[in-house]
This record gives sequence, structure tokens and C-alpha cells, in this order.
Amino acid sequence: MVKIIFWKEIIYLKNLLLILKGVAMGAANKVPGVSGGIIALIGGFYEELINSFQHFNSYSLKLILKGDYKNFWDYINGNFLSFLFFGVIVSYFSISLLLDYLLEKYELFVIGGFFGMILASIHVIIKQVKLWNLSTYIIFFIGLSFGLILSFSSPSSENDQLFFVFFCGIISVSGMTIPGLSGSFLLLILGNYNLLLIDAVNALFKVTSEAFFLNFDSLNDPYIKRLIIIMIVFALGSLLGLILFSNLLKWVLEKFPNHALGLIIGFICGTVILVYPWKSREFLYGENGDILINTVGNKIFSNYNYYFPDLSHYQTYNVLLFILLGAGIIYLLDYYDKKHKS
Repeated sequence: MVKIIFWKEIIYLKNLLLILKGVAMGAANKVPGVSGGIIALIGGFYEELINSFQHFNSYSLKLILKGDYKNFWDYINGNFLSFLFFGVIVSYFSISLLLDYLLEKYELFVIGGFFGMILASIHVIIKQVKLWNLSTYIIFFIGLSFGLILSFSSPSSENDQLFFVFFCGIISVSGMTIPGLSGSFLLLILGNYNLLLIDAVNALFKVTSEAFFLNFDSLNDPYIKRLIIIMIVFALGSLLGLILFSNLLKWVLEKFPNHALGLIIGFICGTVILVYPWKSREFLYGENGDILINTVGNKIFSNYNYYFPDLSHYQTYNVLLFILLGAGIIYLLDYYDKKHKS
């Protein structure tokens, strides 16, 4: 009896940790320049995540069509995915909203924390590469080059055409499957960050929270209804992207593990500038000198202007403290993962 209770507590703790990992992934995916895939890699569940996504294939479809739901659930590692993505969903409607507030009020400190996390992640992932040779370095520089090109690319204008939204879903989910490649920043480059990760998410939250009280009045608003359709199309694109990227990554990680990690490290090094704390936003201006506004009233982002911190200001040292705090979190996660595996 005691043994049964003990195992139930272990399972409960394991599921709770999965939810918390999902919350961390969801929060990371919301910040341009930060990748949820890094959380998975450092948290020690990246390989299981990719393997689970990879099982969404023709065999799993056959199991559904046969009505064999139990084997389907076991085959796709349903318990793992359900608890993890429950955490991601919770994050989008809670932690992400808090993160939006913190980014608005204390952006320098929040970005500093993420900057420290990414710098520590680079160090942790480098230690996982078992062999550095000429081909590994070449792959690393390819990843670095791609990351730098991406980091200094100018954003496109917003596009709410459903085909393009579906494409955005496929591309943005790469941040969850490819560490170092920020899905939210890709959406920023594609011009649809505000539309998909702010406006559509807020509309979905409004509809679902009102539906809880059997109030569906929001669906009568054409603008809200359009955003919900956009969110559904985006989600379908994300699902297809998960399946495509996971199958590709599964093959690459099995055949070329060192090269895959080298490419990932290159991506992260090339895009780490995106979470460099000391920067200011530049916006697009019209011919009359006014800042251009998109269709939902948001300023149209152009690029970042980076600068060296003022070492005579106390705030600089507060940011450095948050950088160390962010790095410390990653090292603690790495320590926990190694201790758990041993």
C-alpha cells in the first residue's frame, strides 16, 4: 500500500514538472529572440519531445481510423504531450500576459534575464558536442551566418491572408523544435507578431473566458470572429510544422548528432543579439514624419538600435544582476537534469 502511494506521488510530481516545463516553453516562445526549444534542450526533454512529435504519422492515423484510441495515445506519448502542452496553454493565458506586463514596465531587466539564460545555454550545449572537427565547425558557421542574417533582417508588413497565416504557423513552430531559432522573432520578421501572438491570443482568451459563463456575444463581433478564424488556421499550420520539423530533426539527430548540435549552437550565437538588453526599437515613419500604424493600431517595428551600457549608471549593474540570475537558472536546470539522469 505504501509503495502504491509512493509511486502515485512520483507520477504526480513528474506530471507537475511537465506542466511547469510547458509553462516555461510557452513563456520563452512569446519573447522575440528566445526559443522554447532551448528550454526543452536544457530541461532534458528535447529528444522525447521530438520523438513524440515524430509519431504523428500514417501509423497513428491508422490507429485513429481503426478506433484504437488507447494504442494511439500510447504511441504518440499522449500523457507526456498533454501535460506539457497544458502548461504551454496555461502560459499563453497567464504567464504570457504577466510577461507582457513585465516587458512593458521592466523590459531591460526581463530581457537581461533571458540574455543570461541564452548565454548559459550556449555553454551547456557546447559541452554536449562529443567531437569538434572541420565539418562541425563549418556547420556551426552556417548556423551562425543564418542566425546573423535573420537577426538583422527588416520586418515585412502585416498580412492576415489565411494562406500566409497558415505558412506563419508552419514557420513559427520551429522555435519549439529547433533550439536557437526563435519562432516569435520569425513572426516579427514576417510582420505578423502582433496579429498572431497578441491580438489573436487576446481575442481567443476573451471568447473562451466569456464562453465559460455561457456568454457568446463576442462572436457577433466581425473583428473578433476574424481573429478566431486566423488563430485556428495558425494552429493548423503549427501542427503541420511540428510534424514536418520533428521528422526532419529526428533523422538529423540520429545520423549527425554533433553536426546538429553545432548548427543549433550557431543559430543561438547568431540570434543572441536579439535579446541583448541595451537596445532601442526603431519604427517606420511616413512621409509626414509620423510613426506608421498598422490596421490594429500598433506601431510598425523597423529594427533595433544597439548601444553600449552606461557603466556609471546603477541600473546597468541591476541588469547585470538579472543576467547572472538568468544564467544561474539554466545551470541549475542542467545540474538537476544530470542528477536526475544519474
